[in-house]
Amino acid sequence: MSILETRRLNKRFGGMHVTNDVDFTLQQGEIHCLIGPNGAGKSTLFRLILGEHQPTSGQIFYRGEDITRARPFERIRRGISVKFQVPGIFKALSVRQNLEIALQHHLDGASLENEIARLLSFLKLESAAYQAAGNLSHGQKQWLEIGMAVSLKPQLLLLDEPTAGMTPDETHATGEMVQALNAEGVTVLAVEHDMAFVRQIAQKVTVLHFGRIFAQGSIDEITRDDRVAAIYLGQAHA
Repeated sequence: MSILETRRLNKRFGGMHVTNDVDFTLQQGEIHCLIGPNGAGKSTLFRLILGEHQPTSGQIFYRGEDITRARPFERIRRGISVKFQVPGIFKALSVRQNLEIALQHHLDGASLENEIARLLSFLKLESAAYQAAGNLSHGQKQWLEIGMAVSLKPQLLLLDEPTAGMTPDETHATGEMVQALNAEGVTVLAVEHDMAFVRQIAQKVTVLHFGRIFAQGSIDEITRDDRVAAIYLGQAHA
């Protein structure tokens, strides 16, 4: 069963065709990675899914319902959450307060305290609970925002380059977090450049090039595809 589907999705900015007739299906319960060279249209496709951009033409379906014109907050209420590349945390507040803000409209009392404790443990941030979020390492900031994104118990989690700037150890730990969330039933769609991370988590990979779907398959199928290697070296043309 698909949780997300786009049909002939197009986005033009002036004369630039950024998303070009994209027919994309994300199956419920999978971890799916979007890869491609810079300018391939990955971020634009993300913003169309989120409702930050409106398509020039085409449709977007979430759990079988047309959400093409739904506003971003309506999509969040339906169960879509996102973690952007640049952490959007409250740097002057403590780690714990950041999580409390994310949860405060959904839980209170003992339930709120229990969920904050659970998230701190899951994010490996227990020892930093009362530390200002701005003082965290880059990787810890990324983890905190992942925690804020999943605090709403989303059915679909969108991750925009979640490991950018991380050390290899932090990247691997992030992959373990994503796999744990997926094991709990969260479907994950991630834009990523780090191929070690993609190999760690991806159950399916889609390659975008010049706004089109260029290739799809398992990570092994994609890495064996000479055409994919060529576009990363700048030798292929759509």
